[in-house]
Amino acid sequence: MPLTRVLAAAALAGAILVPAAAMAHSLEDVQQDLFEKEKYFEIRDEPAPDLALQDADGNPVGLKDLRGKVVVLHFIYAGCPDVCPLHADLIGEIQEMVNASAMKDRVEFVTVTTDPERDAPKVLKDYGPVHGLDPEANWVFLTSGPDRPEDTTRKLAEKFGHGFTVSEDGYQVHSVVTHIIDQNGRWVANFHGLGFEPTNMVVFINGLTNANVPHHEPEPSLWDRIRSLFAASTEHSSN
Repeated sequence: MPLTRVLAAAALAGAILVPAAAMAHSLEDVQQDLFEKEKYFEIRDEPAPDLALQDADGNPVGLKDLRGKVVVLHFIYAGCPDVCPLHADLIGEIQEMVNASAMKDRVEFVTVTTDPERDAPKVLKDYGPVHGLDPEANWVFLTSGPDRPEDTTRKLAEKFGHGFTVSEDGYQVHSVVTHIIDQNGRWVANFHGLGFEPTNMVVFINGLTNANVPHHEPEPSLWDRIRSLFAASTEHSSN
């Protein structure tokens, strides 16, 4: 990770450790701020298309299994020679920044292959470490699984707004988008292309992780409780 992003990650880690109740801005404020300064940011608000996929070990993974976490989702294929590796590298940087904060257990990074025929389990397992993605933490690479149509994951990507052109040699031309799904399974944002600022996505994810944390009224201090009891006693005596 470049030094500037290391410093940004350190600063964000410190800021994100602040409890949700102390946050000065609501999620709506964060969205509006990003909408004004991040040209690659798009606000969405609709149920996310469901995932009915499996990981490299054959374990089923659906969107319902990820409830309670913010999901950072993107589509690539391992044989892609150009934008997919760059996209994976970028997501790896974002995962590192998120995992340097208190958000680590509240976020799941999900990569879906659009070439399940060629991306065998070993390919899925080997892909992450090459691009800085940590499979031991909160990242998983999903595929359609056996006995399903070869275009299953491409059809899923189309539900997220992607278009595809597939050549005879298997080369795929498709859009580059990172999708954000909230803890309740709602598709809430897209970050388009590779030109967005990673810290902007981290700030947005932080806003989401705090948005669904119950905000309780602070407990009254000992002095406040004593004063309240004294006031009640005085009122009782006057009656």
